[in-house]
Amino acid sequence: MNYKTLARDFSWEKVIETFDWNQKEKFNMGHECCDRWANDPNRIAIFWEDAEGNKQTWTYKLLKEQTNRMANALKRLGIQKGDRVAGLLGKEMELIVTVIATWKIGAVYVPLFTAFGPEAITYRLKDSGCKLLVTNKEQADKIKGQEVEAQLLLSDGLTSEGQTFWEFVQSFSPEHDTEPTDVMDPSVIQYTSGSTGMPKGAVWAHKILISSYPYLRYAIGIEPEEDRLYGGADLGWAFGLINCTLAPLSFGISILAYKGGFDVKKVYQLLQDYKITNFAYAPTAYRMMLSQGEELIKQYTFDVKRFSSAGEPLNAEVVRFFKENFGREIYDHYGATETGMIVNNFNITDMEVKPGSMGLPTPGFTIALVDENGHEVEDGEVGQIVVDTTAFPHFFLGYWQDPKKTEAKKLGKWFMTGDLANKDKDGYFWFQGRTDDIISSAGYRIGPFEVESSLLEHVAVKEAAVIGKPDPAKGEIVKAYVILNSEYQASDELAQELSKYVKSKLSKHQYPREIEFTDYLPKTPSGKIQRYLLKKKDMQPSE
Repeated sequence: MNYKTLARDFSWEKVIETFDWNQKEKFNMGHECCDRWANDPNRIAIFWEDAEGNKQTWTYKLLKEQTNRMANALKRLGIQKGDRVAGLLGKEMELIVTVIATWKIGAVYVPLFTAFGPEAITYRLKDSGCKLLVTNKEQADKIKGQEVEAQLLLSDGLTSEGQTFWEFVQSFSPEHDTEPTDVMDPSVIQYTSGSTGMPKGAVWAHKILISSYPYLRYAIGIEPEEDRLYGGADLGWAFGLINCTLAPLSFGISILAYKGGFDVKKVYQLLQDYKITNFAYAPTAYRMMLSQGEELIKQYTFDVKRFSSAGEPLNAEVVRFFKENFGREIYDHYGATETGMIVNNFNITDMEVKPGSMGLPTPGFTIALVDENGHEVEDGEVGQIVVDTTAFPHFFLGYWQDPKKTEAKKLGKWFMTGDLANKDKDGYFWFQGRTDDIISSAGYRIGPFEVESSLLEHVAVKEAAVIGKPDPAKGEIVKAYVILNSEYQASDELAQELSKYVKSKLSKHQYPREIEFTDYLPKTPSGKIQRYLLKKKDMQPSE
């Protein structure tokens, strides 16, 4: 399919018709992701496996019964429509059941990440006013002694009546009438991993499921009712919760949920054993797969037709490796917590994949690149990515109990993502960094990612982060923090070599004029480099 044809013929009315409930009357994510497919007793929803080799197969029928029981259990625990329920578990069925059940009673789900420490967990529980936390003993130990009012329900513990988690759930009826929520009722409070200030709770409406349809169908390229999808992202984050788990289920397909650490051989084994046709993971995972080489690939048989990546731009070398060894490029995707996935390479089309490019706008979304005054910039110029909040797919209800921060992200009808990009003559977007990451040097606006990508192509470089360092003559100069591969040693000579390497690949104004070798780069829990911390460190006077 041609992208121009896809964009031209796209219709939200046709998308709405693919769902079971009429969104003008009622709409509930729990029903659309589960119950609508449960009439077929053999339709498989989830293949589940853990690192120890334990396996489960969940049909949509079983998922409906257990989420109904859990919905009744939540009501018994005093949870009502609009209340907040948090989940703090890995890729476990207890968690998926909790999420769907929360929606079925009209409550709001709050995702938490198992790598969070006590303060991060406590802050989110308090800020959202959670009434219940579903977790395990290990995670619950983190918040012992903290002032947390939420009830605890442990997946590996006992209730006050001495029941295990599943004994408790099974004690309730498998019959439950899903709450007929409005399409704009809140469904999730997803806390962002912002680079400054305390995390903000982005509130999503149930409408996010409709708004996600073009991304899932055209960018990831899901074939309704046919695909088998393996998405590796954790359910504590937006991409893992929506795009790897719940939204794919709304298509009636089967997904794989693997509870275990990332290991290239294990991933290849899972792809082979479960006959996965659609694979989505973070750039870091793809880079690790590349590092294991092509010989390992030859030991397995694959059915994967489509590869997707999101979270940060992909390096060209990784895209080329997959094209050469799997016969298929990795299709890079871009989105934000508050907007959904809005610029993508579309697996379902025959579009050219330009390595390093974010791709083209998602059909049905109105986006632009604007300057600080909200005026659209010319092609080739760097501008902030903004999304039209008056258009149909907008599902963001604002930041939880923080109207000032919500308004601060608006510029007229536009929602400001805080991400910078430029657009080439073919309409492809190219990521240039965050609004507070852009480097202004001698009149040039330099995006850090392109410089980082160039550094990563050098055999000596394992990781790199680029910032702007204040300079009296140029305003800022490009400075790079570099982690070396183990077989290389830091030296002035190597620093000069790396600078010349980037200069030869990019341009004379983009190369790093200063390189600092380090063993550590500060990152958010989701793995994004926190360049602002490097800037802060760099501005501190040396002792």
